[in-house]
Amino acid sequence: MSVLGVGRVTPIDLALLIQKIRPAAQLLRSRTLAGGVSARVTALEIRKVDGQIEVLVVREYGPRDLQTHPDVARQEFNLLRALYAAGLPVPQPHHVEAGVLIIDFMDGQPEFEPADGTACVRQMAAFLARLHALPPAAFAFLRPLATPSPRPENPDDSLSEGRIRDALDRLETPPLTLPAVLHGDFWSGNILWSGGCLNALIDWEDAALGDPLADVGNARLELLFFLGREAMRAFTDEYAVLSGVEMTPLPYWDLRAALRPCGRLSEWGLEQELERQVRERHREFVASALEQLQLP
Repeated sequence: MSVLGVGRVTPIDLALLIQKIRPAAQLLRSRTLAGGVSARVTALEIRKVDGQIEVLVVREYGPRDLQTHPDVARQEFNLLRALYAAGLPVPQPHHVEAGVLIIDFMDGQPEFEPADGTACVRQMAAFLARLHALPPAAFAFLRPLATPSPRPENPDDSLSEGRIRDALDRLETPPLTLPAVLHGDFWSGNILWSGGCLNALIDWEDAALGDPLADVGNARLELLFFLGREAMRAFTDEYAVLSGVEMTPLPYWDLRAALRPCGRLSEWGLEQELERQVRERHREFVASALEQLQLP
């Protein structure tokens, strides 16, 4: 997807920004990285005073995140620092200031059609189970998971939005004994793969504390979109075994996940045939959740 956010630091300031964490380093080159929809993301190649070359990434948060969460950069810095210390494959953070975060550059690329889909979904499930097992008390700085957005005046009924919201209005949020650390947007586009291995999970600006099945539902929907039913089922089964999480409330969280594309799918820039596939599989996903909940 294209970068829609407007950054807060102009290119001429990048050299000065680097001096704050690498005094006397020389900025060799910079390039914009694709994929961020709410931030401008720039890779910087620098030469340190010892002559070594280092590649860093500057995330400049856009208006959408800054308006709803002015301290989003600080939150992501603190989160990445804790996750990195816990040994999870995430970028190491180096510097934060208002609306700007500097982190390590991580090798790898998103894989939407991996050669070994089974191995990929198992690694995704293992990562998520490991994330959700972290002690939530150490992440008290995270916001609680947000409730669904208000019903729009004109629901996107091409994706059954009215039907989904009617169902959620009739349901209570499942009780939660202990919240988990959530990525908040766990899907293939935020996972970097290298040599068939999950090398890093990136883009943590939507992180929160809440029900682990919120992450699971979102991952299931995205896997169904791009890899199909078997990949979605394999991921779900693997996560259930590894995490020990009670999976009974999953249909509720599937419906919550199914709201995410509503009113936004046309902005994803999908080719016509892929968009047709996504819409068809979204209908299947919603119908399955409603059937399990015994709702019309």
